[in-house]
Amino acid sequence: MVKNLLKHSLRALKKQKGYVAINIFGLSIGIACSLIITLFIIHELSYDQYHQNKDRIYRLTLDGKIGEQEVNASYTAAIIGPTMAIDFPEVEQFCRLNTWGETIVKKEDIAFIIEDFAEVDSSFFEFFSIPLLKGDSKTVLNEPNTMVLSVSAAKKIFGSDDPINKLLRLNTGQEPYRVTGVMADFPEETHFNANILTSFMTNGRANDPEWTNNSFSTYVLLKPNTSPDNVEAKFPGMIEKYIGPRVQQLFGVSLSDFISQGNRYNFHLQPVTKIHLSPEIEHEVKPATDPKYLIIFSSVAILIIVIASINFMNLSTAQATKRAKEIGVKKVSGSSKGMLIFQFLADSTLISFIALILAVVIVFVSLPFFNDIFDTRVSFNLIEHFYYVPLLIAFALFVGFIAGAYPAFYLSSFNPNTVLRGKIRDGVKNGKLRLILVSVQFLISIVLVVGTIIMYRQLTYMVNKDVGFDKDRLLVIESAGSIGNQVDAFKQEVLKIPGVEHVAASTAVPGHNNNNNGYMLEGRDGQTYLMQTAYVDYDFLETYNLQLINGRFFDRSFGADREACIVNQKTIEEFGIEDYTRTRFIAVFNEEGEKTFMPIIGVCNNFHFKSLHSRINPYIMRFKAEDNNWGYISVKFNSEVSAQAINQIEDSWKRFASNNPLRYFFMNDDFSHMYKAERQNAKLSVVFAILGIFIAALGLFGLTSFTVEQRTKEVGVRKALGASGYSIFYLISKEIVILVCVATLVAWPLIYWGATNWLHNYYYRINLSLFEFIIGFIVAISIALLTISYKTLQSIKVNPAHTLRYE
Repeated sequence: MVKNLLKHSLRALKKQKGYVAINIFGLSIGIACSLIITLFIIHELSYDQYHQNKDRIYRLTLDGKIGEQEVNASYTAAIIGPTMAIDFPEVEQFCRLNTWGETIVKKEDIAFIIEDFAEVDSSFFEFFSIPLLKGDSKTVLNEPNTMVLSVSAAKKIFGSDDPINKLLRLNTGQEPYRVTGVMADFPEETHFNANILTSFMTNGRANDPEWTNNSFSTYVLLKPNTSPDNVEAKFPGMIEKYIGPRVQQLFGVSLSDFISQGNRYNFHLQPVTKIHLSPEIEHEVKPATDPKYLIIFSSVAILIIVIASINFMNLSTAQATKRAKEIGVKKVSGSSKGMLIFQFLADSTLISFIALILAVVIVFVSLPFFNDIFDTRVSFNLIEHFYYVPLLIAFALFVGFIAGAYPAFYLSSFNPNTVLRGKIRDGVKNGKLRLILVSVQFLISIVLVVGTIIMYRQLTYMVNKDVGFDKDRLLVIESAGSIGNQVDAFKQEVLKIPGVEHVAASTAVPGHNNNNNGYMLEGRDGQTYLMQTAYVDYDFLETYNLQLINGRFFDRSFGADREACIVNQKTIEEFGIEDYTRTRFIAVFNEEGEKTFMPIIGVCNNFHFKSLHSRINPYIMRFKAEDNNWGYISVKFNSEVSAQAINQIEDSWKRFASNNPLRYFFMNDDFSHMYKAERQNAKLSVVFAILGIFIAALGLFGLTSFTVEQRTKEVGVRKALGASGYSIFYLISKEIVILVCVATLVAWPLIYWGATNWLHNYYYRINLSLFEFIIGFIVAISIALLTISYKTLQSIKVNPAHTLRYE
């Protein structure tokens, strides 16, 4: 039976080569697009799924509100993990992480730059399923100054030599670390990377008892069958017991009064498998993916398949008149409606399978380019993931059934008496369903086009918006601590380089903030304010071209400035400061409650020290003393930065930092990198919007070809009676124009609703304008007219003497 079905299907499809080719090509592109999107979504959903204890691993997140500042971050105090292990019987183990970026590793006098470094507790390998290739997982990190290297790091530093028990130094530290183990490289699908792990107990703050110093990530491993909700229910009691007295000591109010002022302080347990899909959590090592984008791309994948399936249905029903007699003969010969339906579904499934094979080839060929363009590592390994094959087969069957269902039922319903007498009504004239489906295709195309334009407008707005400081021609040197207390001398050397205009040192720069501290205002007892804090030197204002609204900046002529502060305009507005010259902030940092009073000497303009995803918050700049040598050195050029200038900076760096490599970035590029996710998603939208439109145009071309073929005699008669080419073109194209207009009217409110909801993810966002909507209509109508023009104009050029003999 299968053999006969296949034979009949091949014979039927062979008679309709053009229509089959269009269907296969359109379906293959649609399936390929959907496969790539699906693989991308699977990749994003697979983060941290490989951990053996993934269902029991949770990370603590800090959920707080101090004043008007919200905190939803992944950092906690060092003491909370050990405390929970003692006070919470549900907690089996804890692990703390302190992650860094690039790190300088020294093997004797040779320095290496190794990406991704983390300090971790000795329980690390009980939490995360990273294979330890050398060493004992229970002891490799249970002593100070011990280190585990990844395979890649070990090979880079030691080559083929065995690294175990070898000594290395990190950054500017003089005390060596002993290599005690070698681990496998981290999989891509992990929410943080590490090529070097060192023992957390080496950190001087590992035993810090201060509950308000939130600087580290804390993970807990719950005992089997433990509900995280039961654990979270105990957090208020823990906060009252340990943090309440500290709040009383620091701010002079009880915890209940602190909360009653509108503040909030709480912790939550975040499943490890959800971390990569939680962009609302701050201070992630790797950028998280917004689940909304996965929903958007899932919808795009479905829409593209819908467009390709509509092509199939339209062309199949349009071909009805050609297969009408075949159906009539089969019915007279005894074929039942069910058998005919089965035959037509076999035809569509065969096309779907051929399209699937071609789609798989397209995916294999295009995936490397996709990964390169979008900086991801999506894979399509049919051997490793053997279950892909049955899923693909099921997918082909599903697409074949969906695409062929209506044509099968429509064609099999023909009355044999009617069709054999040649009285079947023209499928083109009565193709109301086809008109609806074509409208749906245009609706989807308009949604894709306008949605892509809106995404690109928002991206362009964020990249080009005035951030409140001059980020052009600004080179930022990392690891200023490598030159110790010689920062001022290094600055003077760099200022001698041609083209260098200003040089400044600071503990933070825009986009790289590290201190979020609580302050009080003198005269407002018990009221606390959370502010981003940067320690800056005298030259910071000019280097970043910040504008003073009131007062002055730090000045060498005023010794008292070392105890003063500069705030942004948002601080004045949000805290209701009426006279900044009579206002002092109060910082409390030690256990004894000793207070530091800082008068405000200047107010600068609001500037974006974070990306445009979040609003501008209060910001405070304190004076950076000479012995505070960690952080960044910013170099401002008066023209484009040349390679020669960078070489000269590197030469100066070597004289001050010995053999520590120079690490730097350009502020403009760094800020642009903050919108990497938006840029990637915009690129994806463009690619799939173009392909979706192409598939729709392909189907429209096939449908137009059939329409022109069916109306050949009519065109000949009209031309013989004197009709112009324009009037004939109008006759054939007006129906499509009407469909585009209808699709546009339906698409616009849908787009407005979706775009408005999406834009609410951004604090600073564009306003929707009529421009995007009109452009979507123009693109759709242009594509439609261009698609139908070729066949229509071709029919107009034919001599009526030939067309009138057509039938």
